[in-house]
Amino acid sequence: MAFLTIRSLTKSYQTNRVLDHIDIEIEKGTFLSLLGPSGCGKTTTMRLIAGFEKQDEGTISIDGQVIDLLPAYKRNIGMVFQSYALLPHMTVAQNVSYGLEQQKITKGDIRKEVAKALEMVQLTGYENRKPRQLSGGQQQRVALARALVIKPSLLLLDESLSALDKNLRTEMQVELRMIQKEIGITTIFVTHDQEEAMTLSDRIAVMRGGKIVQMDSPHFIYEHPANTFVAGFIGESNFFRGRIAEQLADKAVFQLDNGERFVFPVQPSSPSVKTDKPSILTIRPERICLTKEESSSMNIKGTIKFITYVGSMSTYLIEAQGQEIKVQQQNDAGNNSFANGDEVYLSWSARNQKILSE
Repeated sequence: MAFLTIRSLTKSYQTNRVLDHIDIEIEKGTFLSLLGPSGCGKTTTMRLIAGFEKQDEGTISIDGQVIDLLPAYKRNIGMVFQSYALLPHMTVAQNVSYGLEQQKITKGDIRKEVAKALEMVQLTGYENRKPRQLSGGQQQRVALARALVIKPSLLLLDESLSALDKNLRTEMQVELRMIQKEIGITTIFVTHDQEEAMTLSDRIAVMRGGKIVQMDSPHFIYEHPANTFVAGFIGESNFFRGRIAEQLADKAVFQLDNGERFVFPVQPSSPSVKTDKPSILTIRPERICLTKEESSSMNIKGTIKFITYVGSMSTYLIEAQGQEIKVQQQNDAGNNSFANGDEVYLSWSARNQKILSE
């Protein structure tokens, strides 16, 4: 049986439906990210789980218990807010112990639990500092310790890394994942950062317009996007819109909506290849091979319009087939063989492309 089960969860504000009958099931110990653009419903989902708001329809169950009628303070859920919500007049130890004090635990046990929680987040020795005396990363650790010290059955993280700078955020992603795995707590993380979701999650629920568009492992979602929205939101993709005009044994002819044609590889008897039906051929920039010489009959010829160098990788913006195509390639030390204006050839293998209907 799933540890967290959400069935047909629906929420509207006046005439605006922000959640539209979403379903979620995850096992105990899973790290699930709710990922999507602003306004997709991910924060509303979290607030409903936490008990801060009441759904219009649907049920929420934790470990087999329906919690719909329970107030927030009885749901045994820990939460780390985007702003951390630390009490500025309290010390680190007082902030962490606040939830335990509401449970009427003895002072001796509170001290022990606070000490263990601070050790877990590597803040031993910071007990008497105030939040203003801490860095952003340290404040985030205090908020995490406060959420975990009450031993919740479920941990909710509301974009809790977004206020940190890039390097610190990357560091905290690793620490957060290690702590989550160590204690085995089921976690739901709200984010609009797809790279962050890919790094942290066991499963990702991609949301759009109040619905879950696709929910699976990061690897499966990246390699097998359900539609063009997922393909474009999780990573980057090039889209060729048109139809398959002709198919042979190992290749096919794709006719773009603008009338241009090119030959591309296909796997024999591929069930996704349907001739003469509207299709969208998608290929990720890093899966395209870029050469100066034509290597086979399955090449697209283009011209480099712009190059972005970012150290380990270069991104090439190429004009071909009446549209712009993005290509990413790893840089070899001392090797910069392409320049703006170069004529180049683009190719890829059949296993790296996807043919979508929307």
